[in-house]
Amino acid sequence: MIERGQIYFVNLNPIQGKEQAGLRPVLVVSVNAINSKPLVVAVVVGTDAKNIPRNYTVNVRAYATETGLPMDTVFMCFQLRSQDPARFTDPKTGQAKAAGAMPEDKMKEVEKALGLVLGLKIN
Repeated sequence: MIERGQIYFVNLNPIQGKEQAGLRPVLVVSVNAINSKPLVVAVVVGTDAKNIPRNYTVNVRAYATETGLPMDTVFMCFQLRSQDPARFTDPKTGQAKAAGAMPEDKMKEVEKALGLVLGLKIN
């Protein structure tokens, strides 16, 4: 099952405009009650940290040593997307296999950044 806090590599094509394209790390932010249904999965799109040298309040920088990903990654919380669960399936195995996971302290940073992006009043 796809779970909140897991990170997958997902092909985001096709895209329009300024959406992130191609095979990207995505962080699952939707709750497991939704992820377990045949609905869509809410994710935040990541990019190689080399592409974003500065820190911004709507981004969360995560290091490879803490996520298990092959590179340091910046998750851009303003790039929130809903994806069909089929995008998470490896075509070779037919299974969804996480590439890594976000530590709990970094998930709290993501929640704070999402609150800013969405204008939520979170205490």
